[in-house]
Amino acid sequence: MPDLNPHAFRICPGMRRGYRSEIPLPTRLVSNEEFPALPQTPAQRAVEDRILAEAGRLAPQLGLSRRDFLRRSGGIATSLLAMNAVFGRFFDVLPVEAADASAFRERTGDPFFIFDVQLHYVGAGYDPGNAEASRKGAVSKGALLGLRRQSRRLNPRLASDSGTLADLSWENMVKEVFLDSETTMGLISTPPGPYPEEAVVPPKEMTHIRDEINRVTQSRRMLAHGLITPQLGQVDLDFMDRQAATLKVDAWKGYTGAAPKGFDRGWFVDDEKIAYPMLERARKLGVKRICLHKGLPLGPVADYNHPRDLIKAAKDFPDLDFVAYHAGLLSVSATSQSAEVPWTSDFCRMKQKELSIKNIYMELGSTFGQLATTNPTACAHLLGQVMTAASRSPTR
Repeated sequence: MPDLNPHAFRICPGMRRGYRSEIPLPTRLVSNEEFPALPQTPAQRAVEDRILAEAGRLAPQLGLSRRDFLRRSGGIATSLLAMNAVFGRFFDVLPVEAADASAFRERTGDPFFIFDVQLHYVGAGYDPGNAEASRKGAVSKGALLGLRRQSRRLNPRLASDSGTLADLSWENMVKEVFLDSETTMGLISTPPGPYPEEAVVPPKEMTHIRDEINRVTQSRRMLAHGLITPQLGQVDLDFMDRQAATLKVDAWKGYTGAAPKGFDRGWFVDDEKIAYPMLERARKLGVKRICLHKGLPLGPVADYNHPRDLIKAAKDFPDLDFVAYHAGLLSVSATSQSAEVPWTSDFCRMKQKELSIKNIYMELGSTFGQLATTNPTACAHLLGQVMTAASRSPTR
């Protein structure tokens, strides 16, 4: 039968099966047998010759064979330098990096371990009828998208957004966190909704995305919050049981300022009738990290977002860890030069007076980002006060 496909792959004279090279960068096209391999170009040959010649010169100086040299960071640097020499300067690499493996670290420093404990996205099934847009103190889809738009001034790359909720999807979150940033590890959290199981991202979905990312990466790259809404009483306690037993949540997230549907205000974490049964259940379940949105007021009554209520709760539950998200910051004007940072300064002074408290931590998500770019003086004051409070020294 005649061959009807003139472009089909065929073994031709000069083709090399199983070709392998010591060079860490490819200098010729290798076919996967779906297409004919193109011959090596003169420029590619020049790159290959430069790599091998330079590796042959440097390897003995470092006490290595050429093959071992090319397998290390110096081999990559040598290859990139050869590419620059032949094609023009496309790669940011210095000659010293080929001979000294520490040279790159000296230019950039050791990699940081970056743990983002406040990853938000919007679940595809959240508020399909947009009912939250008209409920007082609720978190609407429009408001969530507005936060994204406001972030453009902090990150110019967001200017290319589509301007739709697709920018807030879990797919885009994974791309931006693990592909477009240097984040090492993340924790999925969620803004509140009318009820815990109808949150912006329900705990069942948060833990599912966590498990999928960890499965694909074969590592513990992602954690996930469970939700606490103690105003719901026994309903909340039962839901905590299910989240711990079935979803294996890593910590709890609560919004003391937010009011679930049917309530007109938030709650305080030191309320012995409302919050303490929830804290006792967290202790019993063995999920002992309580993360609370503090500052940046949410909900109908701003004062429920003040972090002062953490003091008594932390003293009464010393075996639980309390994390004050946003470091309790109310707000700071762009022009203020005062050392007084609303709510955060007040809370830091409270914390310093209680030397026995060792289980309150202050998170800086959103707070550092907005202050560092709009009012670095206020940012410096806030960081200094947070670190001083963390030292647990008495106020003098």
